[in-house]
Parts: sequence; C-alpha cells; structure tokens
Amino acid sequence: MNTEEKPEPASAFDWIGGEERVKALVERFYDLMDLEPGYKELRAAHGSDLASAREKLFWFLCGWLGGPNHYIERFGHPRLRARHMPFKIGILERDQWLACMDQAMGEVGIDEALRARLRESFFGTADWMRNTPL
Repeated sequence: MNTEEKPEPASAFDWIGGEERVKALVERFYDLMDLEPGYKELRAAHGSDLASAREKLFWFLCGWLGGPNHYIERFGHPRLRARHMPFKIGILERDQWLACMDQAMGEVGIDEALRARLRESFFGTADWMRNTPL
C-alpha cells in the first residue's frame, strides 16, 4: 500500500493557516507578554498600550510568512533593526521575545514542523536585532 505524502504548503503563511491564524498567534503573544512575569522586561519595553504593536506585528508577520504585504503597503520596507534601535535589546530581551513567541506558537497549535522552522528563523532575526551586548 502506497502512502501519499501531503504536499508542503506554498508558504509558511499558508501552512500556518492564513490571516486568522497569524492574528491568533500575535494576540496570544501579546497576551502572554502581559500575563507572564517571565516576560516583564520584554513587556516594559513596549510601553503602556500594546494596540499599535499588535497591529504592526500582525501586518509584518503576514508578509514575512509569505502572505499579504500589509506592513510594506503601509510603511514601506520594515527596516527592523533601525526601527528597534531606540529600544534596549540585549540577550535577556531577545530570549524573552523568543520564549514568548514559542509559547504562543505552542498554545495556538502551530504545526510542530513549522514551529521548529519558525523558531530557527525567529532566533536569527531576534539575535540580529540586539543592540546591546548583555
């Protein structure tokens, strides 16, 4: 008996489940940042209102994952490092961001194979964003 393998989705955006799932991931990410004491330094870097950050991360991730370029349409090139320079991003902040995102991915049920790939990509980007040695 031959077992047919399911073809891999065209993009991570398709694999994750489109805008609805990206939105759920972003919402859970920021909810966890607000709720979990282990993310307090990360939360402190975001100011009192997370509404704008939620929107921008949703727009950015849609395009970054291979879906609609909502962020670029609104703001142009993301220039991630330049846009994050005003904020202290060290190893602690990087690691809290990564842990919070990984927890959110787990809680919203991102496929484990995709989650592993995203974990790797997120690490590269988050580490590149560091602007302080510690």
